[in-house]
Formats: sequence, C-alpha cells, structure tokens
Amino acid sequence: MNQAASPSAMVAAHSIRMGRQVLEIEAAAVAALAQRLGDDFGRAVGLILASRGRVIVSGIGKSGHIGRKLAATFASTGTPAYFVHAAEAIHGDLGMITREDVLIAISNSGENDELLTIVPLVKRQGGKLIAITGNETSSLAQEADVHLDARVEQEACPLNLAPTASTTAALALGDALAVALLDARGFGAEDFARSHPGGALGRKLLTHVGDVMQVDVPTLAESVPVPQALAAMTTGGMGMVVIQNETGILGIFTDGDLRRAMEKLGDLRQTPVGAVMTKNPRSIGVRRLAVEAVEMMEANKINQLLVTDETGKLCGALNMHDLFRAKVV
Repeated sequence: MNQAASPSAMVAAHSIRMGRQVLEIEAAAVAALAQRLGDDFGRAVGLILASRGRVIVSGIGKSGHIGRKLAATFASTGTPAYFVHAAEAIHGDLGMITREDVLIAISNSGENDELLTIVPLVKRQGGKLIAITGNETSSLAQEADVHLDARVEQEACPLNLAPTASTTAALALGDALAVALLDARGFGAEDFARSHPGGALGRKLLTHVGDVMQVDVPTLAESVPVPQALAAMTTGGMGMVVIQNETGILGIFTDGDLRRAMEKLGDLRQTPVGAVMTKNPRSIGVRRLAVEAVEMMEANKINQLLVTDETGKLCGALNMHDLFRAKVV
C-alpha cells in the first residue's frame, strides 16, 4: 500500500518545479533579447569605441548591482570602466564623469529620479548616454543617445514584482556589449591575462620558459662512459644529462635511455654515452610561453625539454616538476 508523500517531500518537489520555472522564464527573456538586437546595439558599440574617455555605469537598487558587475566586466575585457552610484553622483560623485566619457544608465522602468537628475548634467558637458531600460518610451530612453531595449514579458518572481528576469536581461545585454567591444578591439587572451596577473590564467599566459627553466644543466661529451653519465645525471637531479660538443647539442641521456640500453646491451661500463643517447632531442625557445612547453611535453610523451636561445645554443632545461612548481600545469 503506497503511503502519502511526506510534507518535506512535497515542499522539495514544489521547490524544484519553481526553480525550473524561474530558469525557463529567465532563459526565455534572454532569448528574446537576441531576437530584438539590432542597429541600436551597433550604435552603442560604435559610441564607446569612438570615445576617448571611460565607460561609466550607473544604476540604483538591483540595477546598481548589475551595473557594478558590468563595469568590472568592461574593465577586464579591454574597455576602461567604473561604476558610479546614481545617488552618490548627485551628492558629489558626478565630478568623476567627464565630457569624454560614455554613461551607461540602467533602469528597468526608465523613470528613476536619481538617474534622471544626473543625465542632463552629463549631457550638458558633452558626455554621451546609453540607456538600458525595459521601456523604450520612458524618460531615460528618450534622453539617451542610444537606447538598448531590455524589456521582459514577466519577472520570474511569482508575484511579478521582484527584479529577476529584468535584471538577468540587463546583465546579459551588458555582457553582450562588453564582448562585442572585446572583439572589435582585438582584445586577446594575453591582454586578458595582463588584467588578471594573480590568477591561474595569468600564470599560464604570462609565464615564459625562461622564468621557470633550470640553468645548471649537466652536460657531457659523447665519449664519456655511461657510468660517469649516470653519476652526472644523479648529481644534476633532473633525470637527464645533455650530450654536446663544440658545435652544439648532440643528444640527451635520460633514465629511459639507461633502461633501454641495459635491456639491449647489458654491461654498459665501457659504453660511451653517445652510443646510447637520444639524438636530436626536443627543445623549446627560451622566450616561448611555459604553457607551450607543457603542450610539447604532453604531445611527445616526454618529461624533459631542453631550452635554447635564438642561435640554438643550450641555455637551460625543463622537466614537468618545474612546471608543476610554477603552477603552469
């Protein structure tokens, strides 16, 4: 006999349905933006690209929170920007905005008093205005040089009151603007890394081979017997020695070469290392990115990599442990 569902199970099931409904409403709101995106969006991008100043983002309440996030996104993707709270602007912070700047004002209703107070002052001194609202006939939209339509059919809140779908739409529209500007400026991965030097991406994209390589690399002549090469390998602590002469690099002798030679030849006491070394070893330029060294090692299934200068001369070596220590891997 089936028992009735417990109250807690019923609450959980209802919560899941509500969560899905919220996600569906907000997804539909963003999808509708894509269908409406047109010439105004292109004009907004052009206005910012033509500006010699910064992007100033402003809003109140939930729109203000969205504005802070968008200002940070613009700044980290090649468009200098910062957030100015509209209420603070009318009490002195308006001095942060110059005639060279572009103001992005966010308000779902388009009738926010604080924004409507600062907009004429910004425009009077020559600044440009991009408005993101949910009402194209609103006062803010009418004052704007460019209006971006972020209207939604309904909020995800069951009361249709709490800013939910509308703030998601404004956020998505602002992100679209930031990415379009990123693309127009030719802003690349290295540019992004320069604004994020403390993170994992910065380490991967800004660390060069020369920053992490070992310079005290054991080197020997090809005539040296294998036991002597083994001793040098052990002392060097890199699991390898480089074999070279006056003309340059001849090969590399590693733990793997030693094992293969023992299986094939047995007694190596009189064998010159040049007879069992790996010829034409892989190498990488000292100015290459460390992440490229990782890719080369993984592609060729090797643990050591020689580092050379512009002339092909040995200047160091890497092993995978060096790259782990540098947190490139």
